[in-house]
Amino acid sequence: DLIVHVRDITHPETILQKATVLSVLRNLNLPSHLVDSMVEVHNKVDLIERYKPTEENALAISALHGHGLEELKQEIEKKILTATGKKILTVNINLEGPQLSWLYKEAAVQEVEVMPEDGTARVKVIIGSSAFGRYKNLFPN
Repeated sequence: DLIVHVRDITHPETILQKATVLSVLRNLNLPSHLVDSMVEVHNKVDLIERYKPTEENALAISALHGHGLEELKQEIEKKILTATGKKILTVNINLEGPQLSWLYKEAAVQEVEVMPEDGTARVKVIIGSSAFGRYKNLFPN
């Protein structure tokens, strides 16, 4: 669903390496949208003082120090959701009903926050459009 190209931005041939990787990917006859939506990651930015990517949409990270990793995670999540047609939703459910079990079978449950005082829960899920449509039909409230 997604290509993440991580480059050592301190390498003296980093531009040539990028060109080589792009050439190999094109020779693999991958769908063009896959190559076009590739996430470009510049690693080892901690070794270059005040580094700013000159390439559009490149993310600057330092894996060693953790700099930029949260932004990278968010970008990957956004691209994967777009590529798969899924979305992240939070739904309120009644714990006495079958909703939670249904969500575990039909979606990827990320988080369940139980409200014991009223027997409900807030459930964060990753779910496709068609599955969410079925959910709304089965559980209209």
